[in-house]
Amino acid sequence: MLSWDDPLGFNSSEQKQQPAANKSNGAASPNPVVVEQALESAQQAEAPAVIESSAGGMEPVRAEDKRVINGLTDVNQLAPFKYPWAWEFFLNANKNHWTPLDINMTQDVQDYQHRLTPEQRHVYENVLAYLTTSDVLAMRNIGLAVMEKMTAPELQIYQARQVYEEALHTWTYQHCIETIGLDQGEIYNRYRVVPEINHKIQITNRRLHSILRADIDLTNRDELNNFVMSYMFFAAVFEGCWFYNGFSPIFALQRQGLMKGTAEQLQYIMRDEVLHCAFGIRVVKQIFAENSITLDPREIRQMWDESEAAETDYARYILPTPIIGYSAENHVEQFRHTANRRARQLGLEEPFPGARDALPWLDEQANLRKEKNFFETRVTEYQTGGALSWG
Repeated sequence: MLSWDDPLGFNSSEQKQQPAANKSNGAASPNPVVVEQALESAQQAEAPAVIESSAGGMEPVRAEDKRVINGLTDVNQLAPFKYPWAWEFFLNANKNHWTPLDINMTQDVQDYQHRLTPEQRHVYENVLAYLTTSDVLAMRNIGLAVMEKMTAPELQIYQARQVYEEALHTWTYQHCIETIGLDQGEIYNRYRVVPEINHKIQITNRRLHSILRADIDLTNRDELNNFVMSYMFFAAVFEGCWFYNGFSPIFALQRQGLMKGTAEQLQYIMRDEVLHCAFGIRVVKQIFAENSITLDPREIRQMWDESEAAETDYARYILPTPIIGYSAENHVEQFRHTANRRARQLGLEEPFPGARDALPWLDEQANLRKEKNFFETRVTEYQTGGALSWG
């Protein structure tokens, strides 16, 4: 079964070969003097430099010279790897290939028109209203604000796949809205006119815009800390908690035999998001190690408190009264439980000690397995998703 904490099963193998892994991956704490020298060298260069040999050619790239950011090696040369785990993320992501057109939505149309209660329709519509804008923000963050700052191509290649997946997710939500026959203009504009949805979007926009600047200088310690805080927010909160909670109301409908096509779409999205979250957290920890970063605990505390408050308001809006098997209280408690998990993965203090797993069935949604006669509308075998190796 897929593990949210370690979806590719890295931890078990790394614990057995920790000294070797530290040497090859740069996971050990670096010498502060070396770190400062590297930062000073990067600051003096307008662009990553290449080392010329005495014969007029260039010196070979060495894996140990690579860095996540502020690196000086050739960003066009993939191997030798310093971060082989990033390449494994890319290979595994390609096994979860699908499109929204593959999934039969016929019954969802009937469910929405004839079986959903007004309260269930309210939940369904507003979950889609939030997600439609959120995945666009996720795409812009990785594609425009993060990728170009990576100085190891094995990281960029997985992130390029991630950009595609965020676009695919956006298509999926649009396909659901169009198939059900909802007013697209009205649904898409809810993030602007519903305060509880808009608040979450504005928090995210603020993080994005703080690093989406042409003049950003990551050799500056304050700028670097802000970049790490933003990347951590997107990985641990935005994708690691808010998306996780964002899918769960639809899965609650699925558990009642409703909107199963939409839920299946979200199961495939959830598998992508497991990897996005895990990859982002791993990159943040690598930046910690390579740059001897210690973030301000007050900033981290503010991040968790602000995101919890926004999620609480959102939950109360989409669930003013409980639907069968789901309530606003479930939603908020699950956010807290998941936030604790993300904090542990980052090596940080749990923000909400004692939070319980309010939806113990939720992790199972990422373990959808389809191997043969994939969809009713297809007659060929489809084994790509079923071939995923989750560790």
